[in-house]
Amino acid sequence: MNEMANIVDIDEGNAQQLLIDESFNRPVVVDFWAEWCEPCKQLMPMLEKLATEYKGAFLLAKVNADEQQMLAQQLGVKSLPTVMVIKEGQPVDGFSGAQPESAVREVLDKHVPSPLAGALLEAEQLLADGDIPGALALYRAAWEESNHAVDMTLAYAGALVTANRFDDAEQMLKEIRLVDQDARYEQLMAQIQLAREAAKSPEVEALEAALSAQPDDHGTRVKLAIQLSQTAQYRDALEHLLVVLRADKDFGDGEVRKVYLDTLATIGKGDPLAAEYQRKLFSLMY
Repeated sequence: MNEMANIVDIDEGNAQQLLIDESFNRPVVVDFWAEWCEPCKQLMPMLEKLATEYKGAFLLAKVNADEQQMLAQQLGVKSLPTVMVIKEGQPVDGFSGAQPESAVREVLDKHVPSPLAGALLEAEQLLADGDIPGALALYRAAWEESNHAVDMTLAYAGALVTANRFDDAEQMLKEIRLVDQDARYEQLMAQIQLAREAAKSPEVEALEAALSAQPDDHGTRVKLAIQLSQTAQYRDALEHLLVVLRADKDFGDGEVRKVYLDTLATIGKGDPLAAEYQRKLFSLMY
């Protein structure tokens, strides 16, 4: 057993204790594998990562099927890798073959309380109450604590879409590997595309057209930035304000700088986007 007491190697001597007896205390996830099995080598690191993330909420029991053939036969293992969930002495769920992380988490979620469930519920409530900065801060913390797990990446990206942070949501989704790009991923990408189109109000389109005709019209650029910030398109808004400040740090008698700082405050202290553009302003000013 490793020092975290959540990952074990099974042999004849500990099978009864760790597969059966322990399953009355917490779910036991049994991974049947073999040295020659290439899919096993893809699956096992993911299971180990999840066992560490869940901090002992389940026991990961690794069984070398070549060395423990009788045990594999007793549990009806017919192919490798095979994963079983054992509770109260009985197999209750499982799957065969390598699976994407999102699918593995779906199985776990049926039987194991998520270590981040409470934080997500609180974040969802804050989002529903309109506390966007507070909600995103909780989503971000949970995402980081999960080591950028696929389901948390999707949850965080979904919150960013709700907050009209489309560029940031899309950047989050780029982290997801092709094998993990499921229906939820496709849904979020489609939402981003539709939301971007919907965010193009007549006022924004008119200002963009005017700015395209006169790119050096800083007054129009500031008006466009304000319109964009009102629909939470903060990155685009801040970029427009930076263009103005680079040309004239005191444009509008300091009003542009104030709009920039107000936008950062709206995003929320500690948000990566706010931190990024705080650094850009500091570099520009000093």
